[in-house]
Amino acid sequence: MAFLPPWAWVLACFLSVSLAGSDLSDLYPPLWVKSAGQFSDYRVENGKYIIDPWVYSERMGMYKILVNKTASYFENLVADNEQNILWGLPLQNGWQFRTGRLADPSRRKDCGYESGDLLCISVDSWWADMNYFLCALPFLAAVDSGILGISSDNVMLLPPPKDQTKFCLNVSSCQSSFPEIMSKWNAFYQHLQSPSSSFEDLLKYFWAAHVSTLENAGKLFEDRLEYYSKPEANFGRNWCVAVKYLAATLFPTTLIRTNEFQKGLPPRMLVNGDRAPFISDFTDFQNIVLLVLNLLSRMNNSPVSRFKPEASHPFCCPERNQKVVTLYSSAALIATSSFLRMRTTVGRSLGTPSTTGAVKNKETCLDNQKGLKDNKEQGQH
Repeated sequence: MAFLPPWAWVLACFLSVSLAGSDLSDLYPPLWVKSAGQFSDYRVENGKYIIDPWVYSERMGMYKILVNKTASYFENLVADNEQNILWGLPLQNGWQFRTGRLADPSRRKDCGYESGDLLCISVDSWWADMNYFLCALPFLAAVDSGILGISSDNVMLLPPPKDQTKFCLNVSSCQSSFPEIMSKWNAFYQHLQSPSSSFEDLLKYFWAAHVSTLENAGKLFEDRLEYYSKPEANFGRNWCVAVKYLAATLFPTTLIRTNEFQKGLPPRMLVNGDRAPFISDFTDFQNIVLLVLNLLSRMNNSPVSRFKPEASHPFCCPERNQKVVTLYSSAALIATSSFLRMRTTVGRSLGTPSTTGAVKNKETCLDNQKGLKDNKEQGQH
């Protein structure tokens, strides 16, 4: 049975049931309603749908088609599509856009900025490249499985302006370049279509594919982290480690649960001088999440790393994984409580809050919020 580690409960207590009575459309990622919702919304050339995943609204449209087309399978398990575990993918993409993480981190180009092309997704962004693999491969595997209702050779993705060989653009090239990842996503869709699959079964196959995708993409784009401040680069690496623990707990990436969890993610890019739990313009929850991610990463790389979740087969040994997550989460809980007590008593006197850095690097986040202000979404698709 799936379980949540102690630190997850600590994080959840900051959220309570604040979203329970919300209009679900309020929880959608930015520009969800205005993004494409069906293949006919994309242009057609030579009998193929042409999608540019380097434009935010077009990449989000891929997620929207995926979530909409799989809705009926989750309605067999629960009352509505809110419980669709594929929601976690577009919501992460939306958080990355909102916080400026899809923009050009080198600032050599205006891609992703209000002063240039706000909807542009930069190929130099580590977050954007990692997200590409968690968009293109799940999407194209869904096409290949027949779940989206079109032929495998009817979709083509446009390449980025550079490093084209690192990215697959259609079903056949993804199968050729990343057969293991595509196989795991196909297995997920196969079980999604099986009447005998339980919600927990689907989470197992979803997380297996998710972890495999991040591990493979991480090897390709490590160099992209050089564009970022040390805290931001470390956060990216720590996030990849944390995903393995979320996978081991079978965290349900539904619409409400993912929104709740993402309240704890940084609302802007991290800068030099940011040190949790002393980041003054972050909430307590956001400081706690950053601190826990730091601790998990340190312990994951410690001499007792033999206790970490199985990387290639995260669900082969449930008893082992439960002990692993309990060990790490208990340590994180103790350390988090200690640090928060310290911050309460002496933290503000240490002079460590990174207010200057926060103001300096809020530009992209504020740009995105400003750019979205005139596009206030109404209704739901």
